[in-house]
Amino acid sequence: MSSKGKRAEKAEGADLKFEQALTRLEEIAHKLESGDLPLEEAIGLAEEGVKLAQLCEQQLTAAEGKIQQLVERMGRVELAPFETEVGEGEDEEQ
Repeated sequence: MSSKGKRAEKAEGADLKFEQALTRLEEIAHKLESGDLPLEEAIGLAEEGVKLAQLCEQQLTAAEGKIQQLVERMGRVELAPFETEVGEGEDEEQ
């Protein structure tokens, strides 16, 4: 199996760590932004990127839930929403 096939197979699996998925997602974004890809390859990378983004979101949601449970058990800490700064050219709404 080619390294592309292995990457795509691994991207679909939940065994991929958040950091690995994020790194691969960044690689995909750079390749797509270059604009030097054939259409079919760009579509394939975009599909892989969507799956990786979903995986990252699931892992972040799970981590947030665990942190909330820990904080609730402690009972002394007040939770406040985490606000991020939106970079230039990015939408505030998702």
